[in-house]
Formats: sequence, C-alpha cells, structure tokens
Amino acid sequence: MAALLLRDLAQVATPAADAGQVARGRDLRAVDVIEDAYILCRGETIAAVGRMRDLEPLDGDIEEIDCAGRSAVPGLVDCHTHPAFGGDRVGEFSLRAGGASYEELHAAGGGILSTVAATRALSPDALLERVTEHAEWMLAHGTTTWEGKSGYGLDHDTELASLKAVRVAGGSPTWLGAHSVPPEHPDADAYLDFVLADVLPEAAQLADAADVFLERGAFDAPRARRYLEACAAAGLALRLHGDQFTESGAVPLAIDLGARSIDHLEATGAIGVQELGYSDVIAVLLPASALFLDRPMPPGRALADAGAAIALATDFNPGSSFTTSLPLIASLACTQLHLAPEEALVAMTLNAAHVVGAADRGRLAPGMRADVTLLDAPDWRYLAYHLAGDLVSTVVRAGATAYRR
Repeated sequence: MAALLLRDLAQVATPAADAGQVARGRDLRAVDVIEDAYILCRGETIAAVGRMRDLEPLDGDIEEIDCAGRSAVPGLVDCHTHPAFGGDRVGEFSLRAGGASYEELHAAGGGILSTVAATRALSPDALLERVTEHAEWMLAHGTTTWEGKSGYGLDHDTELASLKAVRVAGGSPTWLGAHSVPPEHPDADAYLDFVLADVLPEAAQLADAADVFLERGAFDAPRARRYLEACAAAGLALRLHGDQFTESGAVPLAIDLGARSIDHLEATGAIGVQELGYSDVIAVLLPASALFLDRPMPPGRALADAGAAIALATDFNPGSSFTTSLPLIASLACTQLHLAPEEALVAMTLNAAHVVGAADRGRLAPGMRADVTLLDAPDWRYLAYHLAGDLVSTVVRAGATAYRR
C-alpha cells in the first residue's frame, strides 16, 4: 500500500488526552489544533502529523490528496447503533407526529415487537444486506468505527445472524439479547431462561459486549443483573440502556458490575449524575433519540461538570432515532446538551472509541490507526456549527480512502 499524504489542511483537530485514557473534566475540553497542516499515513497507521512547513521530503510511492480549505478530525466513532433490523416504523412515526399515545401506537402494531417480526422474516443474506447499507450511510457521515447491536430477533437464529451481519459489515457486535420479551414467552424470567441457556454460549463467541434494556416494561434491575452477570461470566463486556424513561436502578447496577457504559440517561437525576461523576462507567448520551421522541434531553452539561466520562452516539434505530449522522449529534450536543464543540468532538472520538474497546482510534497522532474524516470547511468546529450540513468530503479508514463525496 502506498503511503497517503493529506496535505495543506487548513486545520487538524484532535483530542489532546492520551489514547490510553478516557477524557473527563478538563481533558474533555482539551483539543489540539494545528493550522496549515498535514497528516502522513503509512499502511493502516498514522506516521506523522504536523505543520506543512515542517514536512520533510518523502521518498517512495506516495498518494497525495490536496486538502486546501478543508479541516481534519479523527474518524468518528458511533458507539451505540441498532443497524440489524427489517422493515421500518414510518407509519408509527406518522401516528406519533399526529399525537397518538404510546398505547395507541402499540394497539396499531407499533413498537419494538413490530420490528422483531419484520427482522425475523429476513434471511441471513437479506439481513447482512441491510446492515451493510446502514454501515455505508454511517461512513458517508464520517463514521469509521461503529458498534452494532442485535435485539430485533429475540430468538436463537435471528440474534446470531444479526451479530454475524454486524461483524461482516465491519462493526463491533453487541448482544442485546435482553431488549424486550417476545410474545412466545410468558414472562421475562422464562425468556431469560431461554436466551441464557440457548443463545448466550454462541452469542459470546460472536459479540464483543452484552447490553440490556433496563426500564419499566422491559427488564427490571434484578433481571438485568441476572442477564449481565451471566454475560460477564461468558467473557463479554457489559453495557446498559438505562434511565431512558424512569430511574429504575440502572446507574447503581452499572457501577456495581463495572459496566463499560450506561446509555441514554434522559431521566437521570442529581444523585445519578454525581455517582457517575465518581465512577469509571462512561455515560453515552443519545440526544437524537430524545429529540425524536420529544423527551427531555440527558443532563450532558451536569454530567460533564460532575467529572463524568461522556460519549455521544446516534442510537440509530427504526423506531426512535432514524439517523446515522454524528455531525448532527455534535450540533445537538452543543445546542441542546450545552456541551462545547471540543467536548462534543472528544465524546464522539476518543471516549466513544473506549466504549467499543478500540484504543487505537479516536486521535490523530503517530501510531494510531489512520482513520481521518475530512470536513469541507476551514474550521473543524463546523462539525457542530453546520447543522445537518453536507459537510463530510472524504473519509480515510485504515489508511485508505473509503469515501469521497
């Protein structure tokens, strides 16, 4: 592979914190900006980053990209998505927009279980085709690393096919085996008996992490603990959907089990914010979901001020956040969660990479994987400033051009 030189960049912006640590407190705002810069990639790795005036003559086979007028940020990392699904929920969206209640949506056949039925109807090849299409959408928005959950199969074959599809499409698979209770099981306990005995052994060979929806109407804290402890014993990292609609014990459970992250937090109060501020659990904030459902936003500013490690993600799914755009999430983080552009950048690069266990991503520095998102703007802060703009011009993934507008 020829070396790749991104030259004459207006700006290079990268988290200043070391790749081996999660950024919080002051480090969450620490971004190094280099003007009139270059990035040199050799193979899949960044070899050098610096000012153009300091670039020494290069020998050998070099591919050059003229980046005049553009800025560069690390390849974006989407650490919470649900890409493995069939069908859509556009009808449900229309009903909700027209004022339908939660009960009316379910009576009309909406909700998670409607997507379960559509996903089960897909062949493994068709499911892979859907996940691959969704991965391409993410790439066009500057995402180079992404996590993808199962959870719309809730049976043996479809759950495993979902995890395989995420892996083949280039994502990090998370087994969301405890997303909802499917209709063929009488209650949550019976369903957990089934998935832990019949699905977990194979899921643990395919997935990197396990997730649970701890919420009223889904799985309560004791059942979530049972599921997560079994998954941890099988070698999976732990994550939780928590405090989306109610505080139901998700924060203390995540801290007690040493979970890698707790995601959503729209309903988290002052005590939960303080507890996360003292913990090692990363708070993954999903503002598009809150916007889509017209729910309160998660307490992003309070969490950052409390010293919590925060990450940002799209929560891409067919029912409550139909977007794959992390630049849109950056805009929402600044305007709705009251985070600084620097905090938003770090939260969707360095910190999000830690959530998915990819410590070689999220910074533009020698030795890191050569994932770069080029913005068609002279200032990197356009990432959040240009609301829903056609901003991403080129994406380099593992040292090769993966997308060009």
